[in-house]
Amino acid sequence: MKKSILIPLVPVGLILGTMFFSPSCANTTTPPSGGPKDTIPPVLVRVEPKPGSVNVPVHDTRVIFSFDEYVTVKDQNCIFLSPPLAKQPKYKIKGKNVIVYFESDLMPNTTYALDITGAIADNNEGNKYPGFTETFSTGSSLDSMMLTGIVQDCKTLLPVKAATVMLYKDQSDSAVFKHRPAAAVKTDDWGFFCLRNIKDTVYRLYAIKDENHNNIYDPDNERIAFYDSIVKPSVKVNDSIPELRKYDMTDTLLCLARKAPYELNMFRDKPSKQMIVNKVRFADRAAYITFMAPGAKIDSMWIRNLNPKRLMTEFNVEKDSMEIWINDQRKMPDTLHLFVNYHKTDSLGILSPATEEVRLAMEKKSASGRISRRNIKHEDTTCVMTATAKPETVEQYGFSLEFKYPLIKADFDSLQFSYINPRQQEYKGGFVVTRDHENIRKYTVRPNVKLLPGYDYILKIPYRKFMDINGYYNDSTEVKVSLPKDDDLSSLKLIIKNTFGKEYIVDMLNEKRDKIIRSFIIYKDQTLAFPYLKAGKYSIRITEDPNENGIVDSGSLLGHRQPEKVKFYKIKNKALIDIPERTELEQTVDLSVLFE
Repeated sequence: MKKSILIPLVPVGLILGTMFFSPSCANTTTPPSGGPKDTIPPVLVRVEPKPGSVNVPVHDTRVIFSFDEYVTVKDQNCIFLSPPLAKQPKYKIKGKNVIVYFESDLMPNTTYALDITGAIADNNEGNKYPGFTETFSTGSSLDSMMLTGIVQDCKTLLPVKAATVMLYKDQSDSAVFKHRPAAAVKTDDWGFFCLRNIKDTVYRLYAIKDENHNNIYDPDNERIAFYDSIVKPSVKVNDSIPELRKYDMTDTLLCLARKAPYELNMFRDKPSKQMIVNKVRFADRAAYITFMAPGAKIDSMWIRNLNPKRLMTEFNVEKDSMEIWINDQRKMPDTLHLFVNYHKTDSLGILSPATEEVRLAMEKKSASGRISRRNIKHEDTTCVMTATAKPETVEQYGFSLEFKYPLIKADFDSLQFSYINPRQQEYKGGFVVTRDHENIRKYTVRPNVKLLPGYDYILKIPYRKFMDINGYYNDSTEVKVSLPKDDDLSSLKLIIKNTFGKEYIVDMLNEKRDKIIRSFIIYKDQTLAFPYLKAGKYSIRITEDPNENGIVDSGSLLGHRQPEKVKFYKIKNKALIDIPERTELEQTVDLSVLFE
């Protein structure tokens, strides 16, 4: 891979020399011929004030970037000043110059870093200028320390681009909520950051995904990362340091070779206030309410003029949303008055018992408030259910039956399970039914027989064997799953060692890490099988689950709690496992080494 360190500043003489020796430059009568497309980015030939200048005026300060061709500003948000002011820097273009100015005075005796990386492109072809950081001081000296690291997503460990990394001298927990930092910088495509020309002192280190570009953390809309302890820069700025250079972001080797001692895992913080924030009545006998923060604690709940025993409720895993069903087939009023006695955050920020009335109004379907008989669909008078099974996961998860509403009558003994071998011989089989512990409307049917490649497995649900809270019965249905007997498919076995009784979540993800293909929750040493894999790239994510709730928990800034620790299993130092066709791959994962 070719070296692609880009030199941002070229003497004017070099440009003039090139122009002087270029043939036929003065021929203005011949129209330009269609030559090769210009792929060369603009070249920065001069900066005023000069990099490293001191005693720069604090009032009406302007920084002029002069290029070798006409340019435009593609992204104003990429013109970034550290430490940031109340308002973003402004710019105007004059000839081949980009003039950056500020709407307020700079602070005295302060070192500034003005970064234009990713902001500028040439005027014709849109070739982006790779970047430059102009440093200057409004005092008599320039701060000289630097600090580098990376910002990554806490669940995928993929880099977070354009995150704002911030240093605070104020070490209080509220600093990041209240005022702008002492120094800041944006991460590049690799999540890498370099805070340069900072003071030799101690700081708190944060990163936020600054959606409103005000350089202050907004917990309701933004993600955050923080470093556990106080940081102190130990490296001095020097032109020979690779981390200070601007690289072509497609040059993987050079970008990954940069030193990044500080690693920040970005997460969505859990709100600190607790209250009911939303409610929806989506059917006559069904509704849900949502809370601002997870872990909602409800002491009691009832609906006016309704027996409390008729209520069926269920929290989601995070306990920030609750589904409510009414097991009563009488006609329901247009508005239900729900009373929730729960622990709510009061005006002093303390969780205290409070009773809140929630009005659950049903949307009217017509002017009379009644549904026309012509608009009634078959599913409106049926116990609706979804039956599914996937070849890749049926041996682990079985057949899934999920009903739209909770059941009040169920005859699971009426289910019929059978399988057909490659010779088309059909056999009856046994099964076990379990209800999902997180969803009272979902059931799993697991066959008792060993599932084999090349076989068809069929689950039949007979007519009128299940009745939901609306008093409706089910239609008959059938779900069939065929285990592939394809010689091109592959498999992976993971031999997990040294769990030491701790709980872990093991997920196989696709190449982009945005889809879980198969998941296991383990608490002992065992072998995990991932069969029926098409040729491609996969990731194995392993998460420590100390609270044993089966999900990857986020962190808490005020609680000083990092997200649950996530690691990706690597082969030859690569997190993407390339599985070719017709391969049976077996790998041993030592968790004590992985989480060392």
